[in-house]
Amino acid sequence: MRVNEGSIDRFLRVVIGIVLIALVFVGPKTPWGWIGLLPLVTGLVGFCPAYALFGIRTCKLSRPKA
Repeated sequence: MRVNEGSIDRFLRVVIGIVLIALVFVGPKTPWGWIGLLPLVTGLVGFCPAYALFGIRTCKLSRPKA
């Protein structure tokens, strides 16, 4: 798996994931908050399968050094 998420994208995914998971314990306390695991994991790993499927990259391409 190749990293296809930029640093801002990864940060936002982690924050959104934590907020959604927190909704399970505080707030409406619905099990739908567990959907936050998806953005949390993809943000921590740096790879999004949907981005790979559609050919999207939010990270800068690393160029080989000459």
